[in-house]
Amino acid sequence: MIQPPTVPPLALSTATPAHSFGLKPDVAAAKQFEAMMISQMLQSMFEGVSTDGFFGGGFAEESFRGLMLEAVGSQIATGPGLGIAENVQSQIAAYMAAKEG
Repeated sequence: MIQPPTVPPLALSTATPAHSFGLKPDVAAAKQFEAMMISQMLQSMFEGVSTDGFFGGGFAEESFRGLMLEAVGSQIATGPGLGIAENVQSQIAAYMAAKEG
């Protein structure tokens, strides 16, 4: 009898794990936060963009737009970003220093 192929479970997050980039956990958390903030900013920018028209994607575009904006936000944050990650990381470092000592 032929066995159906096994499909690995989907990841809970589209963000790349920190260890794959060699990032410290606080830097990775700051980058993930920046990616989320950029995605939210892009979401509000795209709310007024219509999905109708000759080249519009209709319901499919409307459905998958959030995923696209999340991926775009992650890519922007992977590069230099907007500077949010550096500020968040410095606040995390200050919190950890105060907690330890």
